[in-house]
Amino acid sequence: MDVPLWLALLAVGYLGVKLIRPPWWLIAVILLGGYLLADSVLAPVVNGFVK
Repeated sequence: MDVPLWLALLAVGYLGVKLIRPPWWLIAVILLGGYLLADSVLAPVVNGFVK
């Protein structure tokens, strides 16, 4: 079964928020930080750790 990545991330994110109940500011900081890091000069370094 092929599941799109965005759907899998959405499901995992939804379950994580419902089960762990982190504060909303922490979710916003993680999302914004990931977005900004993906377009920075550090992106190839982070990509090396992820793969």
